[in-house]
Amino acid sequence: FCIVVSYFDTRTAGRPRRHGGMTYILHYAPDNASLIVRLALEELGVRYRTKLVDRSRAEHRTAAFRALNGAGLIPVLEVPGGPLSETAAILLWLADRHGALAPPPRDAARGAFLKWLFFASNTLHAQLRMIFYPAYYVGDDPAAQSQLRRTLTHRSMYHMTLPDSLDLLDARQDARSDADAQMPDVLDYYIACLLRWCALYPVGGTDWFNLSEYPRLATLAEALEKRPAAKAAQAAEGLGATPFSNPTPANPPEGSAT
Repeated sequence: FCIVVSYFDTRTAGRPRRHGGMTYILHYAPDNASLIVRLALEELGVRYRTKLVDRSRAEHRTAAFRALNGAGLIPVLEVPGGPLSETAAILLWLADRHGALAPPPRDAARGAFLKWLFFASNTLHAQLRMIFYPAYYVGDDPAAQSQLRRTLTHRSMYHMTLPDSLDLLDARQDARSDADAQMPDVLDYYIACLLRWCALYPVGGTDWFNLSEYPRLATLAEALEKRPAAKAAQAAEGLGATPFSNPTPANPPEGSAT
């Protein structure tokens, strides 16, 4: 089975209708993990509004923001039961609440979906955070930071690194059935954003990554950025015309990506 660019239906007629009830509040910063949640909200067609967390003023470290998420991390989504944090948890909550963008709990595909969702979150996303912010993990020693980045950005026979993680996700795309490929799920959008960040960050330290080495993921990226949800996010956060397959630094109308 080979994925083709056209396997996603980009027509708005196939998108869920706007749901009634609460308007969610997404606390976001441009081109941060909140982007993944914004994409899911747009794809679901639910009502939401955004509240900027200005990273240039370190608002994510303030007492007000930590009252929403004690870890001081973006995103936070305010929902009927209170504020939700942790990207994968928010995505799963939204998919289950609205009955879309993930296999339902009793579906045979649910287990594999959860496996890959949490792999993306706990392994690939976590590894990217390490190369973006090495001082958080090994301190201020430049040599230690460089070694951490070298270790994580090269394939290894002994432990999972960034290229190894991407290899697994690329193979996962090849194994998806025709039915799975009819509509994107929250994991697809999660992966697309991670691909974007592999290509952009850290500035000057992305030569390890070449999307063409992961052809099925490249096809996924190209397909997703044609969807209305992606185009809405592009406009809202200044992501450019090809935010996943050939990204450029964000030029947002408000706030800062870093």
